[in-house]
Amino acid sequence: MQKEMKNMIHEKAYQKLANLSIDKVLESFSSSWDGLKAREVQRSKEKFGVNKITDDKKKSFFYTVIKSYVTPFTVVLMILATISFFTEYVYADPSEKDLAGVLIMLVMVLLSGTMTLVQSVKSSNAVSKLQNMIQITATVTRENKEMEIPMDEVVCGDLVKLSAGDMIPADLRLIHAKDLFVSQSAMTGESFPVEKKVKNFVSTNNNQTDFENLLFLGSNVVSGSGVGVAVRVGDHTLFGKIAQDVADDEKKTSFELGVNKTTWLLIRFMMVITPAVFLINGITKGNWSEALMFAIATAVGLTPEMLPMIVTTNLVKGSRDMAKEGTIMKNVNAIQNFGAMDILCTDKTGTLTQDKVILEYHYNTSCQEDQEVLHSAFLNSYFQTGLRNLIDKAIIEATSKELSIDEEDYFKIDEIPFDFNRRRMSVVVKNRRSNQSSLITKGAVEEMLQACSYIHQHGNIIPLTPEVKKQVLKTVKELNEDGLRVLAIADKKVNNQLDDYSVEDEKELVLQGYLAFLDPPKETAAAAINALKNNGVSVKILTGDNQLVTRSVCREVGLGTEKMIDGSTIAKLSDAELERTVNEYNIFTKVTPDQKTKIVKALKKNEKTVGFMGDGINDAGAMKVSDVGISVDTAVDIAKESADVILLQKDLMVLEQGIISGRKVFSNTMKYIKMTASSNFGNVFSVIPASIFLPFLPVAPIQSLFLNLIYDTSCMSVPWDNVDAEYVEKPKKWEAKSIGSFMKWFGPTSSIFDIVTYLFMYFIICPAILGGSFFSLTADKQLVFIAIFHAGWFIESLWSQMLVLHILRTPKIPFLQSRASGILTLVTSIGILIGTTLPFTNLGASIGFAPLPGNYFFYLIPTIIAYLLLVTVIKKIYMRKYQELL
Repeated sequence: MQKEMKNMIHEKAYQKLANLSIDKVLESFSSSWDGLKAREVQRSKEKFGVNKITDDKKKSFFYTVIKSYVTPFTVVLMILATISFFTEYVYADPSEKDLAGVLIMLVMVLLSGTMTLVQSVKSSNAVSKLQNMIQITATVTRENKEMEIPMDEVVCGDLVKLSAGDMIPADLRLIHAKDLFVSQSAMTGESFPVEKKVKNFVSTNNNQTDFENLLFLGSNVVSGSGVGVAVRVGDHTLFGKIAQDVADDEKKTSFELGVNKTTWLLIRFMMVITPAVFLINGITKGNWSEALMFAIATAVGLTPEMLPMIVTTNLVKGSRDMAKEGTIMKNVNAIQNFGAMDILCTDKTGTLTQDKVILEYHYNTSCQEDQEVLHSAFLNSYFQTGLRNLIDKAIIEATSKELSIDEEDYFKIDEIPFDFNRRRMSVVVKNRRSNQSSLITKGAVEEMLQACSYIHQHGNIIPLTPEVKKQVLKTVKELNEDGLRVLAIADKKVNNQLDDYSVEDEKELVLQGYLAFLDPPKETAAAAINALKNNGVSVKILTGDNQLVTRSVCREVGLGTEKMIDGSTIAKLSDAELERTVNEYNIFTKVTPDQKTKIVKALKKNEKTVGFMGDGINDAGAMKVSDVGISVDTAVDIAKESADVILLQKDLMVLEQGIISGRKVFSNTMKYIKMTASSNFGNVFSVIPASIFLPFLPVAPIQSLFLNLIYDTSCMSVPWDNVDAEYVEKPKKWEAKSIGSFMKWFGPTSSIFDIVTYLFMYFIICPAILGGSFFSLTADKQLVFIAIFHAGWFIESLWSQMLVLHILRTPKIPFLQSRASGILTLVTSIGILIGTTLPFTNLGASIGFAPLPGNYFFYLIPTIIAYLLLVTVIKKIYMRKYQELL
């Protein structure tokens, strides 16, 4: 409600400025027709502010460091390390002081945080290069002297001189104008420039950009000249207001929300299991200090501490892949949202279209291509000196391709400039060869018909009767229905003796034909939209343009145009009705920036993951509230600032690459989380019964920590793993519940073989080596028994954890139908080698291992094979139940 009230006050203020007299405006800012005096400049800054947009979103390096190292998992590890430090070092007996466990946990924190920090800094550096802005200057009058100053030095009350090509440096009230046309496409999304006039504009219309005597920061002068007094600068401008609106609290992406849900799921699980392990071992073993350390090691084992590192590495690798396609990932989390996205909302102008008008047809009145029509249109556009817009450029470009005209054969006698009342313009040219002068006029069809008395039809000039006019309007309507903007071209012979013409001479013209223009879609738009559909992404068009133009573009890019809805209809809908409507319609026309934002929010309430692609200031709000904001290379700064992704190339097929990269990121992230969580859960699930029945801990705390260090370090290769092509065909969303289900199915599966290994080591291997059962041995031999037991379980657990990665990384048959990447295969092999040789080394001895006999491996290999086969069977059953694996 507060924001709506602020908007209303802001709108009323602009309405008041538009209706004040020029003298009152100047007086309000202590200015005059000579401009500000030097002493008033500083006063204006103090009273009305400076001309800079506040950037509250930039984060400091310190913030990046804290965010990298302080995550829920690393906090858990640091708490556990602190407890371990006091119990194992500070309060331990001098002969039993041990920092190994603390150091291993700190290494995990450092590995995770440092990798995250490095990748975040690299990403930020790439973004900063993009955001460097070119210095823009403005010409102002101060104390009756013109001077050029940096744009951010403009203050309220400055008289700003404007000419073609100038950026509007602040919000201005126009006090002088001559044929001034301004492009507000960055503000409104409209393709064509609007004329600005000095006259007071009394209106109750609250749309600020409609006031003819106000100009806004973020727009630019197309043609003509003018002078305006700065009435709003910096954060107080319309541009600044939108910048502040989109700089509100940063949104949480669906990816971040998914990670957070998963994080707290695992932490809650750990908080239940860890006390249980502590109590069971304390009660059964009687050594509460040792039980506490074992519970801490168990908690570490349940914590996928490398998740932040794996996620960040996945995302940055994906962003690098995207960079090769000409895309900057401003927010690395957004690349996964590409994969989760099932709705893409996009503005039309400048995103789907080239933002370049082309002459589609040059018809005579019989709707046949006619070079004489093009010839007349060329002379009109080439010789006019007023508003040289995209239409004139399109005509000249089309003529250069089809006709060979020697401009020297003609010279201009006079012109009647364009204005928006007549909506037409004329030039009078003389053919040097024939010595004949002609008045050639082009303009909007309705206004042209008012000036025409005849029509050139089938080689004859006949009167333009009401019946013929109806036929002309019918023809034009048919062209309009194809989304083409139609102008009429007419001419007449004039007196060679005259050299001064006026609007009064625009009469009794002969209608020659029609010029049909199109703002065409980008060459890759249709293929990109088709690719998006094939990848399960629905496309919705949200544009400020009218239905006719939008319908044509949508047909070109392969979007159905049966159901379209406009902004006036949307304005009448309640929030509940809008939530239903956004699902029914794919094309929204004449929508305001606020309506774009509301549509995106409504889609998100329908549990859709929404992307928004736009390039104008009117798109910034919608990009901000979307799950992934996408901008293009020609976007205004505020749109680039609001976007998560910036396409540096005009090739929209990059979007498809983004989706595929995002789904690969999701796949490899889920591989780590699901497999690690289930494997760690299986290990813990195994130690609970073992803790009850074994006379010693099933694994020493330091050994458990070492096992996690080897496994998690090996998992650093997961971001480089291959992803099945079938996996990237559909949007992927993060569901914490699926992780819980995965753990419940595959965790106990590994526990079966852990328990079998416990039994085998306790009743067969260890007694065979030492010549008796545990309780029949001396105390020294019992220590050896425990060391051999721990070594046997350590190797079996490591092998199963490493090899099951290859089984669970794909729904297919591993090694045959789907192969892991070379990096993953190499790293897991090295991990297995290190873990297998560890009990035979001095390091292994120092952490409580003893060498194993050779016959142990005759048990290990078939056990691992049986485990992998059982996992494969469980995988098939799981997929039939849940319809997916990862």
